[in-house]
Amino acid sequence: MTYVIGAPCIDVMDRACVDECPVDCIYEGERTLYIHPDECVDCGACEPVCPVEAITYEDDLPDGQEAFLADNARFFDQPLPGRATALGSPGGAAKLGAIGADTELVATHPRT
Repeated sequence: MTYVIGAPCIDVMDRACVDECPVDCIYEGERTLYIHPDECVDCGACEPVCPVEAITYEDDLPDGQEAFLADNARFFDQPLPGRATALGSPGGAAKLGAIGADTELVATHPRT
């Protein structure tokens, strides 16, 4: 089980959740943030600090946000545009910095 970042984060990326995360499992794409499902320890520290309520526990995803569960995992499991290989499990977002790419779901999402 893990927490998921949904559509309300797209084009916002407040990053309060990044500062709050004790295990550094929230990675920055080009237009949104992604929680690594294997690195997340389900502590929930990120959820209450999100100003746009984009973070939810996977079992509590709002209607219409279900696709973001698989999409958060896809960010790590499949090569992103401009990258030859998948990110995998880098072991922390801080050392990577901004990735500068998004999954297809996010990249094709209407701009806000």
